[in-house]
Amino acid sequence: MVAGRKPRRARPQPVPAAVNGPVFLAEPSMLKNTFVHVPGIGDRTEQSLWNLGIHSWEILLADSSPRLPIAGKRASELIRHIDESVLRLEEGDVRYFAGLLTPGLYWRFFPDFMCKTAYLDIETTGLGSPDDHVTAVTVYDGTSIRCFVHGENMDSFAEEIDRFDVIVTFNGKCFDIPFLRNCLGVPMDQVHIDLRYILAALGYRGGLKGCERRLGIARDELDGVDGFFAVLLWDEYVKNRNPRALETLLAYNIADTVNLERLMVEAYNRKVAQTPFSGSLALQIHPPPPSPFSADTALIKHIRQKWVHGLNPGDSFLPSLR
Repeated sequence: MVAGRKPRRARPQPVPAAVNGPVFLAEPSMLKNTFVHVPGIGDRTEQSLWNLGIHSWEILLADSSPRLPIAGKRASELIRHIDESVLRLEEGDVRYFAGLLTPGLYWRFFPDFMCKTAYLDIETTGLGSPDDHVTAVTVYDGTSIRCFVHGENMDSFAEEIDRFDVIVTFNGKCFDIPFLRNCLGVPMDQVHIDLRYILAALGYRGGLKGCERRLGIARDELDGVDGFFAVLLWDEYVKNRNPRALETLLAYNIADTVNLERLMVEAYNRKVAQTPFSGSLALQIHPPPPSPFSADTALIKHIRQKWVHGLNPGDSFLPSLR
């Protein structure tokens, strides 16, 4: 069974505004209100610019003699870098901004590069021993879902992920990305937004499922299924060729992946709420697309009972991968 592209849903896209001079995207975005990517401009200077009414690149460049909290070479360098930023944004050069911003501020360019963003999550046979491998990968671009399965269509993953400039994961810096590089030989050199750290900075911790619960995201029939249980599902599929096990595994992997979009938007909106622009820059949260696979609750119960009954007397808990 190979899972290919699935039904798409409409998604609003930024469009260029018709203006004289620099082209600015009509869709509001925190990136165009950002100045801290300019060398020598820190949080305090950015805040001073905002306090003076210089809220965006457009406002700065529209004024032939803007009143600035800096002077001389620093002022001219600011204007030069913002001119360059406009051009780089027109070219869709996300690496330029990623190279100037710290990873904790990557959320600022998220809306401008949604069309080039993939949400990604993997399942594996373990935590990374030499014998472990990737069992399933889901890639979600905000409109369509594509799954890749070990032994079936995993060879197509590299071509699919190469279409994107930005990858969004949860804990991918430590888990997903190294696994994909080591096991599949895929470079995974896209700009990477790891939500684990952005959400932690907002006070949301406890792993992916813990963050989801705190933000009101329900797992329904997949409640209680985690990364370790995904290993058991794969084992059931491999040993017994049980298609229900693979479908349940993919349903779980898809839920992990599509929920990243909700978490990304939630994180972006909460970060924007800490700026003067929360009223104009907040993004709408769209419902996720329907999953092409359904979890088999009877199978989940069966595997859980079989595992628990097979524990040694000294074993008191189920280990968790994520």
